[in-house]
Amino acid sequence: MVRSGMLVLLLTWMLLAARIHSWRPCTELTPLDLLDQALPRPGQTPTTQVQMVQSRGTPGLRLAGGLETPLKFPASQIFINCDFFPAEFSLVATVKIPRLKHKTNEYLFSLVMDRSNLLLLGLRFSENRLHFLTTVPGAGGRSRLTFKDVRLDDNCWHTLVLALAGPYATLTVDCGLPLELEQTHSFPSALSTRGSWFYLGSRGRFRQRFSGLLRQLVLLPGSDATLRLCPANNPSLSELSVPQILKSSPVQPDQQGPEYPYETETRVMVGVPPSCSSPRQGQLWFNTQRKSLLLCDGQLWRTLLHHKERLDYLEDYQDLYTRSETFDVEVFSIASEGLFMAAANRDSRSGSGIYRWRDGSFQLFQNISTQEARAFKHFTIEDQVFLVVANFMEAEPELSVIYRWSRRRRRFMRFQTLETHAALDWEAFRIHNHSFLVVANHRQDSNHNIHSVIYRWNPDTKLFEVNQTLSTSGAYDWEFFSVGPFHFLAVANTFDGQTTVVSSTIYVWLDGCFQTFQSIQTVGATDWEMFQIDGRVFLAVANSQKVLERGPSLYSINSTIYELNTLTRTFIRFQDILTHSAVDWEFFTVGEEKFLVVANSHDGSSYSLNSVVYRWKGYEGFVAVHSLPTFGCRDWEHFSTAEGSFLIYSSATSRLSKVFRLRTY
Repeated sequence: MVRSGMLVLLLTWMLLAARIHSWRPCTELTPLDLLDQALPRPGQTPTTQVQMVQSRGTPGLRLAGGLETPLKFPASQIFINCDFFPAEFSLVATVKIPRLKHKTNEYLFSLVMDRSNLLLLGLRFSENRLHFLTTVPGAGGRSRLTFKDVRLDDNCWHTLVLALAGPYATLTVDCGLPLELEQTHSFPSALSTRGSWFYLGSRGRFRQRFSGLLRQLVLLPGSDATLRLCPANNPSLSELSVPQILKSSPVQPDQQGPEYPYETETRVMVGVPPSCSSPRQGQLWFNTQRKSLLLCDGQLWRTLLHHKERLDYLEDYQDLYTRSETFDVEVFSIASEGLFMAAANRDSRSGSGIYRWRDGSFQLFQNISTQEARAFKHFTIEDQVFLVVANFMEAEPELSVIYRWSRRRRRFMRFQTLETHAALDWEAFRIHNHSFLVVANHRQDSNHNIHSVIYRWNPDTKLFEVNQTLSTSGAYDWEFFSVGPFHFLAVANTFDGQTTVVSSTIYVWLDGCFQTFQSIQTVGATDWEMFQIDGRVFLAVANSQKVLERGPSLYSINSTIYELNTLTRTFIRFQDILTHSAVDWEFFTVGEEKFLVVANSHDGSSYSLNSVVYRWKGYEGFVAVHSLPTFGCRDWEHFSTAEGSFLIYSSATSRLSKVFRLRTY
C-alpha cells in the first residue's frame, strides 16, 4: 500500500516537472510586427486597400477607407503556443495623423472576436487624445485608458510607445518624458484570443476609419520598448521593426515582395514663390535663382536641398528708421500673411512699431502702445498667434502686455496684462503640450535680487496664470532649449546690487517644475544663445561689463562658449572670445557653414564699434571672418525670404536699424 502510494506521488511529480519544463509563453518574447503580419507574403497579390505614400521624405502606408476586405490576420498567427494575450507588453506605432475633427474617432488597430465582432482590444485616436480599450468577455464591461493633450493629430510623424505593466500604463511620444496613468484594475492576466482577429485601421469589420499614414505597428511582449528605441537621433521616426516594403526604394521596390501603388504628397513648384501658409504645408518649391529646393512648413519656406553656398560678404541692404531707439527686434511669420518684425522702441510716447516684409523690404504695418519696451516675443498656441512685450518703465502698476492677432481686423489686439518689474525679456516654450511664458524681472525699485515668474497657459480660462517663481539677480535674458527628452531654461543674471560677477543658472524640468541643474559664473550676462553643431550642444553667454564695488568698470572682457559634456552632464568652457560690452549672440547657417555674430555695444568710450561675425572651423572653434560697423548695437536677428538671407541689427542709441544681405557664391 505504501509502495503504491509512493508510485502515485512519483508519477504525479514527474508529470508536473514535465509540464513546468515544457511551459512556453504564448508567443515569442521578441518584437511582433503586426503591420508586416497583415501584409501579403512575397508572391501574393498586394491588397488594393494599401497605398504607399511618401510624406516629408518618409514612406508610410495609407489604409484606404470603405473597402469590403479590411486589412486583418488571425491572432493564432502570432500566439502560437497558447491563446492568451500577454499580461505585460508595449505597443510601438509610427503614425502621421491629419487634424481630426471634434468627436471623430479613428482606430489604429483592434483585436475582435470573429463571430460576435466583440472588441477585445483597441487603440483609438480622437482630437488631441489617445485611447486604449479593453474588454474581458464574461467579466462585464469595458475599460478605457485615455491620454489627454497628446497632440498626435498634427499632420507630423510621431513614434509612440504604450507600455502596460500591472496597474500602470505609460505613454512615451518621440522619446520624450513618459506620461503615466494608474488603472483601477491591472490588465487581465488571462485574456483569451481564441477565435479573434487583428484588424488594422478599423474597428473589426466596420467601415475603415484610419485616415493617416502608418509606418510601424509592433507588439513587444513582456517589456517596455522605450528602452530599445530611446535615445534616438530622430525620435519621431524611431524604429523597432518596420516592414521591408517601407525600407525599399519606391522607385525600385523589392522584387521579391508585392508592389503597392505609390505617390508623394507634394509636387514641385517653380517660378514666383507662393505664400507659405497652412493649406500649402508640405508643398515643395524650387528656387531657380538660388538653385535650392524648399519645403513649406505652414509658415516659412525651409531649405531642403541647395548647392553648397558659402558666405562671401555682407552688403548694406536697408536703412530702417524706427520710431525711437530700438532695444530688440523679433522676426516672425504669420500664416497667410507673411513675414513681420516687431521693434521694441524706447520712447513710450510713440510706442513700438510692427513692420511687414513687402516688396523686398520692411515697411511699417502697425503701431502699438508700449512703455519703454525692451523686448518682444512671438509665440503660437494652437492656431492663435501672440506677441508679448517686456515693458521696462517704472509705473504703478508695472504691466507687460500680451497681444493677440485678430484675423478679422488683421491687427494685433491687446489680450492680457501681466505684472512685471522692469521687465527685460520674455521667453515662450512648450513642454508636454503645455504652453509657458517666463519673464526676466530685472529689478524692483533698487532691489535686483527678486523673483522672475513662469506663467502657464490655462486652456479652460484661455489665460496665462502664475506657475512657478525663480530667484534671479538683475535678470536680463531667458533661453529655453531641449536636449533629447530633457528641457532646460537658462537665465542671464546681470547684477546683484554690488557686482556683475554673479552666477547665472541653468534649470532643468523635473517632476513638473524647473530645478537647478548648473550655476555658471558670468560677468554682467545679458544673453544666452543655444545652438547645435553635428550633434554637439553649445551655450554662448554674452558678458557685458565687469562692475565691482571699487574700481572702474571694464567693458572689453571675454564672452564664453560652453559645451555640454555628456559624461559629466555639465556645460564646460569651450572657448573665450574678447567682446566689448556684448549684449547679444545670434547663431545662423549659410549652406553647410555655421556662424555666430556678436552685438558689441560699448568699449567704455564709444558706441561706434565693429560687431563681428565668427565662422565655425571645427577644432579651432569660432574664428572672426567679418567686421561690421555698428552704432550702439543691441540685437541681431537672422531671417530668410525669397530674396535671400539677411541679418538685421537694432541700435539702442539711434533710430537707425540696418538690414544686411548675405552674399554667397
